[in-house]
Amino acid sequence: MNYSQKWYDKPISKIILITISLTWMFPYFGFLLSSFREPDAVKRVAWWNSLFSGELMNELTMSNYSEILFAENLSRSFFNSFAVVIPSTIIPITIAAFAAYAFAFIDFKGKELAFLFVIAMMIVPLQMSLIPLVSLMNRGAILFGITVIPELKITGTFVSVWFAHTGFGLPLATFLLRDFMMGLPKSVIESAKIDGASHLTTFYRLALPLSIAGIAAFATFQFLWVYNDFLVANVFLGINPRNQVITSHVAQLTVGNYGEAWHLRTAGAVISMIVPLIVFFSLQRFFIRGLIGGAVKG
Repeated sequence: MNYSQKWYDKPISKIILITISLTWMFPYFGFLLSSFREPDAVKRVAWWNSLFSGELMNELTMSNYSEILFAENLSRSFFNSFAVVIPSTIIPITIAAFAAYAFAFIDFKGKELAFLFVIAMMIVPLQMSLIPLVSLMNRGAILFGITVIPELKITGTFVSVWFAHTGFGLPLATFLLRDFMMGLPKSVIESAKIDGASHLTTFYRLALPLSIAGIAAFATFQFLWVYNDFLVANVFLGINPRNQVITSHVAQLTVGNYGEAWHLRTAGAVISMIVPLIVFFSLQRFFIRGLIGGAVKG
């Protein structure tokens, strides 16, 4: 097929793509404008009415951002977010990389059943597993009178959030990396076997370096998911101000006396989005390559 015949080169396709892009950008544009508007203006009239009436320029202010940026313990919340997100990204990737290699290149009994179990874990709703996990971490698990998991008592610590995000992210990481490794050139892996390389050597010397794009793709996805998480952090860390991540801190700052502080909520959300945007645009090319890598066989 010639490039001139491809669907995205047709005028109607470009119009559709531009329309979809503008539709997605419209609410974010309004969200950004609202973050600069005065509190009374936000409560009085919608941003689009101010924009079309010409009153928007008189409503703009930087006080919303000043109030958020100079809030107490905001820097601690940023630090807490990184203390949560970095291990919660590295741990599942490390475990999933070994599991993905085993599913892709090692033959063992029950392989298909085990992989089916991994896929099934992706279907379990996160919200349904939060309370059982909290109970498991606090009380442990006893099966037939035997203590399978001792009482860890780790809720309220970063370790509990690391375990939770590892458990929630591991099935998807294994699935994505396994599909990516299945697309690696078979001749390279087979050559290593002929040369007498062990599975561990093949993993570290070949499979892992060739899967960097796939690993970076999931790392980007997991980083964004954990950094923007609000529910899991609140459930496992509680309301202790010393343990608050940025999403919890901003939500608490922007509630107001009666939940009316929308001008601060938008400003706080814009500030909290800076880090995910930097990460995404820095790793964008790896993210795209990693997502499509599993669909292209080598």
